[in-house]
Amino acid sequence: MTAHRRPVYFNPGARSWVAEPFQSAELAENFHRKLRGYQKSPLVSLDGVAEEVGVGSVNIKDETNRIGLPSFKVLGASWGAFRAVTLQLGLPLDSTIEEVKTRLSEQPIPLYAATQGNHGRAVARMGAILAVPVEIHVPADMRAETIAFIKGEGAAVIVSKGQYDDAMMEAQAASQQNKGILVQDVAFDGNEDIPKWIVEGYSTMMREIDDQLNGQQVDLVICPVGAGSLAQAAITHCKAAGRSTAFMTVESDTAGCLWKSLTQGESVVETTSATIMAGLNCGTLSKAAWPPLKSGTDASLTISDYEAHRASLDLQKRGIAAGPCGAAALAALRRLDESDKARLGLNQKSVIVLLCTEGTTTYNIPKDVSSDDVISLTQTLVQINSSNPDLGSIGGPGETALAQYVTAWLRHREIESHWIEPIAGRPSVVGVVRGSGGGKSIMFNGHLDTVTLLGYDGDALSGDVVNGNIYGRGSADMKSGLAAAMVALVNAKGLGLKGDVILAAVADEEGESIGTEHVIEAGWRADAAIVAEPTDMAVINTHKGFAIFEVDIYGVASHGSRADLGVDAICKAGYFLVELDRHAQELQDRFDQNNKPETGAPNIHCGVIKGGEEVSSYPAKCTISIDRRTIAGETPITVRDELLSILEKLAVTVPNFKFELRNTFSRSPYFIARDHPFLNLVVEQATKSIGTAPSIRGEPYWTDMALLSDVGIPGVIWGPKGYGLHAKTEWVEIESVRQLAEAFVAIEADFCK
Repeated sequence: MTAHRRPVYFNPGARSWVAEPFQSAELAENFHRKLRGYQKSPLVSLDGVAEEVGVGSVNIKDETNRIGLPSFKVLGASWGAFRAVTLQLGLPLDSTIEEVKTRLSEQPIPLYAATQGNHGRAVARMGAILAVPVEIHVPADMRAETIAFIKGEGAAVIVSKGQYDDAMMEAQAASQQNKGILVQDVAFDGNEDIPKWIVEGYSTMMREIDDQLNGQQVDLVICPVGAGSLAQAAITHCKAAGRSTAFMTVESDTAGCLWKSLTQGESVVETTSATIMAGLNCGTLSKAAWPPLKSGTDASLTISDYEAHRASLDLQKRGIAAGPCGAAALAALRRLDESDKARLGLNQKSVIVLLCTEGTTTYNIPKDVSSDDVISLTQTLVQINSSNPDLGSIGGPGETALAQYVTAWLRHREIESHWIEPIAGRPSVVGVVRGSGGGKSIMFNGHLDTVTLLGYDGDALSGDVVNGNIYGRGSADMKSGLAAAMVALVNAKGLGLKGDVILAAVADEEGESIGTEHVIEAGWRADAAIVAEPTDMAVINTHKGFAIFEVDIYGVASHGSRADLGVDAICKAGYFLVELDRHAQELQDRFDQNNKPETGAPNIHCGVIKGGEEVSSYPAKCTISIDRRTIAGETPITVRDELLSILEKLAVTVPNFKFELRNTFSRSPYFIARDHPFLNLVVEQATKSIGTAPSIRGEPYWTDMALLSDVGIPGVIWGPKGYGLHAKTEWVEIESVRQLAEAFVAIEADFCK
């Protein structure tokens, strides 16, 4: 178990709370019994799990096939829709489905809903039963396969540009505009009755359990929670007068709105992030569900996608076709330690019921987020392809999958996280452990992206450990440094610091570093920073910047036979290229060995030349792209002035020489003094960790540290011993990664105290 993971919430007062009973639960069950294909879903005994957990019995309510659908949702959707339709038609509640269909053929009423999948499919099925049109709104990230299933029930599907909550608001607006019925299990102003009836419909499941256990006392029910409607139905049943059943809820780490609400004592909206438990990916609790859940929930916890995945595989081996949501209750039970079980009153005779809410689904197999070990974490990060989409002949998938993993890892440990994505598909993640106040803050910066996997020799995503090294693309550049920063962040939770510790896991460092720019634009600042690029354990205190220029040299287009009319722009550009070559040498000659900068002298080269349309014509324009590497004290303006001076002299001395100069992109050089207190602190702790003082030096390359420095954040670049950066084989030395993580913790403990 993760030492730092989000704790289990307990409410001792829930034992004595009594729920208000449903008024029409029996009517709902009788209605369901009349639906074609109805039968009680199985209650399966998990004898091996009971022995593993140390209780009398563990039973799982298998809702993977309910009236031909792979979820319990049809119980609530059918009853809620039926009650709403009969009310609007003025029919008695005991009307038959055929009677209702007959009236609907004369007065059609469309049904609307928003869904993560199964609820919408269930509403669509009820629409087919009643022969009325159905429109289902789904979030933007809904799988095509799930949409196809809903359409297969005869419904129209509208894909939102936002998340589930956005789709729900859009469904509400559409239902009002078209005088339809919104069959939604989330209660909000103006929509209280139908959610109540949907919840009432779910009570059939609980009544079946009573019958299947022949009145045997249930000691604990574990229920997955999305928006809260099933949990409301289950807790109402478990906490009825005369019962003594404990009630525990389970949610995804990345969508724990009930857990957050319970720990804070008020209903809160949670910003969710990706989870394979799609049915639990809700950030807002039903208004009706919150009061009973607040009062009656004995325990609440969250689980990782990996835990849900493992539990799903286990149930499938036992013949239960459960997906991650359906297996969540089993994963939750396995999360309880002996102390947790004692607080819930469990013993060797206890009877436990797990609610398995849905069948198998298609999803990408998740990675384990439980490890706090920097080497294991590095391996996992390497195994997630995050190659930059703008690099290579075939762009990579980008940072999203890795950003989702980092977010899940943080939330598993109840670390505050922020998703920053002003450019779609290029997310960065900020994690922060807040100090008590009055201390200095530190930021650890690491980039999520790597260069292309194309051309890598072997498996670029292996993360294999061989002879004391971790291999794979990004192992050195810079997923090991990112892992060390993540480990430092989680360790900050137990240090009692006054200052904040911040993780900036950023996009696009291998491209234009838009990720660190976005983090800065979002307002994140610190008193000092470490960029954990691989530096061979040397502390880098200065590096070059760069400025990209384009020069257009103009000629006059004409037929290749008309020298009297044409001016050759490419030939004119040759004069400039000769002078540019002289200028490049002059830059190298500015500094002798006694005053040469630590980064090396500034340098300039021509990277790309484009000109001409066809060989038989005089070219009208030649464009030269120039890369100028700058040192401390130089700016794009000073570089532009140098180039402009060369071009203006040529305009005077070369006939028909015309040009245009522009700066297209630039980054500042970076420098921090060798006697800066923060640099000295890093050197001090590095010495303790490594056993010898690290070298302090400058480098010719550029890093994100310059962007941080531009907004007043001093810092250093310091990272592990890595090799094969951008090459066909890449690796990092394990011992240096461990030393780095150890030193990061010591640095934050000293700096933020």
